[in-house]
Amino acid sequence: MTVPEYSPLDENEDWPTHGEYEYTRFYHTKAREFSEHLPPSFDYIVIGAGPIGAALAFKLALDHPTQQILIVEQNWDEPDRIVGELMQPAGCQALELLGLGRVFSGIGAVPVHGYYIAYGGKQLYVPYPLKPNGKPFRGVSFHHGRLVMNLRAACKSMSNITCLEASAVELIRDSGESVRGVCVAMRDNQKVQKKVTARITFVCDGISSQFRKVLNPEPVDLISHFCGLVLEHEPVATADYFTGPAGATHLRADPLTQKENPLPMPHNGHVLLDGVGPVLLYQMSERETRILADIPGPSLPSDGTQLRALVRDSLSRAAPKHLYPVLHSRLMDAVDGAQRLRCIGSKFIPATANRIPGALWIGDALNVRHPLTGGGMTIGLWDVVHLCQQIAKEDRSPRALSRATAQWQWDRRSRALVVNTLSVALHALFAAADSPDMCLLREACFNYLSRGSFYTMHPSGFLSGL
Repeated sequence: MTVPEYSPLDENEDWPTHGEYEYTRFYHTKAREFSEHLPPSFDYIVIGAGPIGAALAFKLALDHPTQQILIVEQNWDEPDRIVGELMQPAGCQALELLGLGRVFSGIGAVPVHGYYIAYGGKQLYVPYPLKPNGKPFRGVSFHHGRLVMNLRAACKSMSNITCLEASAVELIRDSGESVRGVCVAMRDNQKVQKKVTARITFVCDGISSQFRKVLNPEPVDLISHFCGLVLEHEPVATADYFTGPAGATHLRADPLTQKENPLPMPHNGHVLLDGVGPVLLYQMSERETRILADIPGPSLPSDGTQLRALVRDSLSRAAPKHLYPVLHSRLMDAVDGAQRLRCIGSKFIPATANRIPGALWIGDALNVRHPLTGGGMTIGLWDVVHLCQQIAKEDRSPRALSRATAQWQWDRRSRALVVNTLSVALHALFAAADSPDMCLLREACFNYLSRGSFYTMHPSGFLSGL
């Protein structure tokens, strides 16, 4: 891809792209290809170079400059996903602690100040909480692939990280079932393989982890599916939106033409609750907005025409024409004009206690929650923060590593518990069938948040991971 051109908005110190990203020159650097000359042993192996794996490898290299890290990824080209495009404020905090605070520079990212929620013809606004200095916390939304490439660029910049383009075929186990490393294979020829060992192997291969069953063999059921589209538009024209961290928190846009940004409150997440399931809208850049329509249930219509009609109906109900004339029109154009609907299954996988010596599962490879609340990367990045803090304390003995692992699992629990529970509970509430009981509960939840102040800020703190 081509990195977006420098924008005058980057001059605003309150903008997530403010300042230069120190690893930009490594953005297009090629990863090392598989070869027989690959060293047979490293100090640490990281499987997966997504947001969590790349952040972990970088922090390990930063904290332990004399130790060698291998990060294995099958494809180092820019990934193309329809989720993982919004970072909650707590995730931004974690990136700062990992030395990656400027990772949003140069990728066209935009700030997120809170959430606009619409239900039953009414609207409310849930801003993110305030910092101790009185300024509000802020999230960021972006193209997923561009963020991953910036994180990978940081890994490529480190002399003690080997970025390997290869397939991780299987974990190497000894007779006592401890993990000693990984068997890697040439990307285009799985028969050409090599075993690589390490003191610790970190499994960070994401939501579709091929190694999760080693730790957790339980079957996983789908809760729903997100169907994704992209809406293209002009940037917000009102200068008031660019005045700092309070930008859009008190304004409502009033688009008059088909070209303008049609969101009711640009630079915020939007949750529309009157569709078949919840509909999420958030910007990936100043000119692009992601549309995610949730379709509850474990399966989708097998017929493409029926699926398109279902998504169209959901979007039409979520943004009715009499309330959102321009947005309604743009949503209908988007679903009618899309060559295909991209869909991804949503699931909940609780974390499993790690009792396999020599390996640790991190991020979505360990624990998955519904993406409705956008907390996945936040939990994964804080997994990395807590884990690196514990590794820095241990003395490399097996017993010390066992203690560090146990403490890490305890440290991650509180934040993960809140975000996981909130994601599943809110989806169950907002995506359930329109029974009288569920309607009453949804109405009560919406009215509670509508009271503002304390009633808004505490739920906002939970939602943001803070």
